[in-house]
Amino acid sequence: MTEKKRPTLVHAFIPIGFLVAFLSINVLVFGSGATDGPNQIALVMAAGLAGVISWSLGYSWDEIETSIVKSISSAMGAMLILLVIGSLSGAWLLSGIVPAMIYYGLQILNPTIFLVAACIVCCIVSLATGSSWSTVATVGIALLGIGKALGIHDGVVAGAIISGAYFGDKMSPLSDTTNLAPAMAGTDLFTHIKYMVYTTVPSLVLTLIIFFVWGFTLDTTGVTDTATVLSAIDNAFNLNPILFVVPALVLFMIVRKVPAIPALMVGSILGGIFAVIFQPQIIQQVSGLSGDPLKSAFVAVMKSFAMDVSIVTENEMINGLLSSGGMAGMLNTIWLILGAMIFGGVMESCGLLKRIVEEIIKWAHSTGSLVASTAVTSIFFNLTAGDQYMAIAVPGRMFADTYRKRGYKPELLSRTLEDTGTVTSVLVPWNTCGATQSKVLGISTWTYAPYCFFCIISPLMTVLMAYLNYKIRRLDDKTPS
Repeated sequence: MTEKKRPTLVHAFIPIGFLVAFLSINVLVFGSGATDGPNQIALVMAAGLAGVISWSLGYSWDEIETSIVKSISSAMGAMLILLVIGSLSGAWLLSGIVPAMIYYGLQILNPTIFLVAACIVCCIVSLATGSSWSTVATVGIALLGIGKALGIHDGVVAGAIISGAYFGDKMSPLSDTTNLAPAMAGTDLFTHIKYMVYTTVPSLVLTLIIFFVWGFTLDTTGVTDTATVLSAIDNAFNLNPILFVVPALVLFMIVRKVPAIPALMVGSILGGIFAVIFQPQIIQQVSGLSGDPLKSAFVAVMKSFAMDVSIVTENEMINGLLSSGGMAGMLNTIWLILGAMIFGGVMESCGLLKRIVEEIIKWAHSTGSLVASTAVTSIFFNLTAGDQYMAIAVPGRMFADTYRKRGYKPELLSRTLEDTGTVTSVLVPWNTCGATQSKVLGISTWTYAPYCFFCIISPLMTVLMAYLNYKIRRLDDKTPS
């Protein structure tokens, strides 16, 4: 057998430097179209370069391939959810569910309080469901439509939605990342959640203050005439409060711990059924058929599940909101996720990522520097491995022993992993979270990222608390600090 060599820092940074350079060129050349293929190619080519380095260190193709398959497998659930969300968004558009949410929401909310209200609503829904993805894909889409109709910048609205959704994802005991972080650090779920309050609640309060102040600074003189928007939606769809039975049922199933994929699939199917019952005129418009109601219904529902669907109304502005790409619209994002998982798998196969983390740990001497090092490492994995689970699991495994040896309770590590790994994933365009939310909302990650204040403040808050030595729990404490 070929003797395996330990990678150096140079080995580890070559593929990363190549990837960063390639991604930067893609953004400069293709702009927002970089995620339509160029970034996927960059990830695969960087993975190829990392594979050559792995081979030169004595690792066989079988070992590299096994690591790639394992990496892709870890993201398979996310990709399946993404496909189901595509069908759900199409079905809910066809059935009038999303238009109804926009219609009634416009009558309740105004620009001044909208951003704060959107953030709080997403906090509540995500806390109840434990899923930022389901929250964004359901109420998030409707809130985005309301925000557009009110004339508020897309990126700011998306920032409020994502901030609220990721607060709930972080704090809900039903969330997979909230369960993963304490498992990796070696503490229990509810100790972890209670300890996160010290950093998460201040981060949310600051976020709400920012959105509150922002609301009062909005120039409402150029706000869209909501009366014409309401009229266009009302004339195009048969609006009925019964339509809300479907989203209510989906949220109820998720709260009752029904897995996300079957819950969302039920929502898609019910959306198709409600479209046939309540929106016959929309069915005919989408199918382009008349004289055969059964065939028309089948064609329209299948189109909404699978491909591009656009509803035409008398208002041009609202026409831009009433469109969906179905499952087919998600395929490009799945390609991006596959590329990220391939790169992460190759980098992990021969310890290139591990080598960088080992070097970082050497510089962490104080509490603040140790927490900061953990934060940087989690963000680094979100950037390089392209998946929030890897950004929690790998640093969690690697730092757990260091925290224990230095006398810190494991919840300090688990909190740091969540404050950084969970929330920053959505800010990276090629990360599974960033790619997914960008596609679901139809807004570039670069557009909404500057306004995801909760996701930006959380890592800074956890590092600040550590440097201030505030509520830092140690193994020799008789009671929690």
